[in-house]
Amino acid sequence: MDTIREAPKVLLHDHLDGGLRPSTVLELADAVGHVLPAADEAALSAWFHRGANRLDLGLYLETFEHTVGVMQTPEACHRVAAECAADLAADGCVYAEIRFAPALLTEQGMVLDQVLEAVLAGFADGSMGTGLVVRTLVTAMRTSTDSRQVAETAVRYRDRGVVGFDIAGREAGYPPTLHLDAFQYLQRENFHFTIHAGEAFGPASIWEALQYCGAERLGHGVRILDDITTDTDGEVRLGRLASFVRDRRIPLELCPTSNVHTGAAIDISSHPIGDLSRLGFRVTVNTDNRLMSNVSMTSEMAALQDAFAWGLDDLRWLTINAMKSAFLAFDERLAIIDNVIKPGYRTLAGSS
Repeated sequence: MDTIREAPKVLLHDHLDGGLRPSTVLELADAVGHVLPAADEAALSAWFHRGANRLDLGLYLETFEHTVGVMQTPEACHRVAAECAADLAADGCVYAEIRFAPALLTEQGMVLDQVLEAVLAGFADGSMGTGLVVRTLVTAMRTSTDSRQVAETAVRYRDRGVVGFDIAGREAGYPPTLHLDAFQYLQRENFHFTIHAGEAFGPASIWEALQYCGAERLGHGVRILDDITTDTDGEVRLGRLASFVRDRRIPLELCPTSNVHTGAAIDISSHPIGDLSRLGFRVTVNTDNRLMSNVSMTSEMAALQDAFAWGLDDLRWLTINAMKSAFLAFDERLAIIDNVIKPGYRTLAGSS
């Protein structure tokens, strides 16, 4: 665990409102009178973990009521963002794209720009002097109708730390094509975006995200395995969609523990990340929601090491995959790979 914690890490799929410190939730709730389901840190942590681990994405999302509920002021947004950056830096992350839905944080009067400015300032303060480069993905909720407005907000802040757009929320019944106007706008603006697809719904969701909406990455995408079969003689056959995803090197933002909690995978040892990596897909490993799933990048990598006997070379491969797939400028990505990630793993390999 100590070696893995020291390893340089790249995180592409992490929700700001899913990664609060339990102590912070308690303090912020006390300040605004928000009623929580538990009164101390241990009990509250257990409540979040128990609530998330119900094998259903819809039930998993219910826990966010109490994180979003305490993030309704600029001061709270700044604090949560600063602590997020500090926590990721302490976990060995050298680059992170943190996503959140600003519209969810406007219930007490803030507007989208206020939310973004508070969060971006928090990321800057929390990462200062740590070596962590942190960028932001602005998320719209697939159950809402304001995705175009949210997309326009993201583009306005493209030179201030926002590098992409995303849609999230309940997948079944809310296909990404409902937000086609937002995605076409982003394409015209030469702006990056990823789409939650293939988590709680199958290949049809992935197909729409790619072929209708033009997603550059797949948020989760774990259900691409549904388009892969194994013959009786053991030969693996990729369907046309799976072949397209692999051939085009479309990154999969896989979140193993979260996928187990939402019922997308039975357990870590049988998670599709093992098969997908062997088949040559552009696989990345991510946390999704550090509070709800009680994970860190270190714990996720350690779980994969235990499940698949992966060593430092495999973790280095996952990390470089993620950095190649980041929504950062090419020269900046290359600099982090050559000057941070590769030297970091060389040092660890030499000391192990």
